Amino acid sequence: MSNRTGPDIVLLLADNLGWGEPGCYGGGALRGAPTPRIDRLAAQGLRLTNFNVESDCVPTRSALMTGRHPIRTGALQSVPAGLPQGIIPWEITLAQLLSARGYATAIHGKWHLGDRPGRYPTERGFDEWYGIPRTTNESMFTATPGYDPAIVPLPCVMEGRRGEPVREVGVYDLEMRRRIDGELVARSIDFLRRQSRARRPYFLYLPFTQLHYPTLPHRDFEGRTGAGDFADSMVEMDCRVGEILDEIDALGVAADTLVIFASDNGPEFRRPWRGTAGPWTGTYHTAMEGSLRVPFIARWPGRIAPGRVSDGIVHVTDLYTTLAAIAGAELPRDRPVDGIDQREFLEGRREKSSREGFVFYIKQELRAVKWREWKMHLVWETEPNTGTRHLETPWIFNLVRDPKEETDVGTEASWVRRPLRLMIESFHRSLRAHPPIPPGAPDDHVPVAARERNP
Repeated sequence: MSNRTGPDIVLLLADNLGWGEPGCYGGGALRGAPTPRIDRLAAQGLRLTNFNVESDCVPTRSALMTGRHPIRTGALQSVPAGLPQGIIPWEITLAQLLSARGYATAIHGKWHLGDRPGRYPTERGFDEWYGIPRTTNESMFTATPGYDPAIVPLPCVMEGRRGEPVREVGVYDLEMRRRIDGELVARSIDFLRRQSRARRPYFLYLPFTQLHYPTLPHRDFEGRTGAGDFADSMVEMDCRVGEILDEIDALGVAADTLVIFASDNGPEFRRPWRGTAGPWTGTYHTAMEGSLRVPFIARWPGRIAPGRVSDGIVHVTDLYTTLAAIAGAELPRDRPVDGIDQREFLEGRREKSSREGFVFYIKQELRAVKWREWKMHLVWETEPNTGTRHLETPWIFNLVRDPKEETDVGTEASWVRRPLRLMIESFHRSLRAHPPIPPGAPDDHVPVAARERNP
C-alpha cells in the first residue's frame, strides 16, 4: 500500500439496529435471524457494550460527521419543511478532514444531512455518492392512496461525483427499497477495487438502509428465515456485511484496514417493524438506554486485539476525533469539538475509555446526562409520543445495578448529582460562549463566535 499515517477506513452504519439484534449482543437466532458474519467480526476485534448515539437519524449523522453535539450544529429532526435540512456548509465534515489527508472518499447509502445543492455529500468532502438524501420511509409514498407528486416530489435515489451535479437515477419506491442495500454493497465493492488498484488510502462510508421502516428484505432474502420480513432483513444485513469483509480479504488489504460496524440509533418503535434493545428499556426518540446504546464493533488486525469486550463509555462524536487522529488530520480549532480521541482505548493501550460521560438532548431540550455508571433524567419519556414528564427533582439510576432504569436512587446516592450537574453547567458555558446554530439556518450562516474571531 502507499505511504500513509493511517489505515484504510471502512465504516458500516446500520439504520435503527437495536442493541439486542445481533447474535453477539444476545439476539441472532433468538430473534429468528442468525448473524454469523457480524458475530465473527466481533470475535476478530473489539465489541463495545456502551457505545452511545443521538436520539434519531439526523442528529446522529451530524454528530458523526462533525464531532459536535447536534444542539450545536442545528441538525435536528424538528427543522420545518421547506427550510434547509442537515448541516450548514460552515461545518467541517470527517470526509473533508480525510480528503485533505489524501484519502479517497465515498458514501454509498443514506446521507440525511442535506437534500439540496450545496449540502450534498459530494460537496461536503466525498468524492462519490450513490444513495438517498433523506430517509427510507419515503419509499412508502408512491404506495400510499392519495399521494400527489405535484405537492410532494417523488423520492429518488441519487448519484454524484465531486465537482459534478448530483442527478436522480431512479424512484425510491418499495421495490427499490428492497434492492437498494444490494446496490450499495456492489458499488462499495467497486470502490474498494478501484482504490486498491490505485494504491490510494480510502474512507468508505456505507450507511445501510436496513433496518429502518418499512423493514423489507431484498427478494433474494424474502422468506429466508421463516420468521417474517424483519428477521429476513436482519439476515440480509449480516450477509451484506460479510460481502464487504470478503472483498477486503480477497484484495489482501485486511491488515491495513480498520473496519467499524455500528448503528445510528436504537431500535424501531413502530409495529410491525419494532426491534429490540436487549436488556435495555426503550427505543430511539427517547433518552432511555435502549435509545442511547447501540452495537459497535471495530476490527484492525495487529492494532486491536481480537475477542475484546468493553463497557467503557464511547460516544458517536468520538468517531470524528478518533478517525481524524488515526489519519493524521488536524481538527478545526475555531469551534468546540465534543468528540474525544479514543485511539489508545480502542487499541488496548488504555484499559478504560477516555470518556466518563456526556449530555443528551432531544431536539433543543436537555433530557439526560450520563456519568460513569450513573444516569440522571431531567425529562422522563419511556416510549415515543406518549408524553413527557418534566421532573422537578431529576431521577438518578445506577445502570449497572438497574439496567432497565426502574428505581430512582437519587435519595441514597444524592452525591452523584454534583458531578452530573457540573457536566451540565460546563456544557452550558460552552453553549453560551459558542451559541448554537439555529435549525434551518441558511447556507451562508456563520456562527456569531466565529464571525467575532474572524471579522
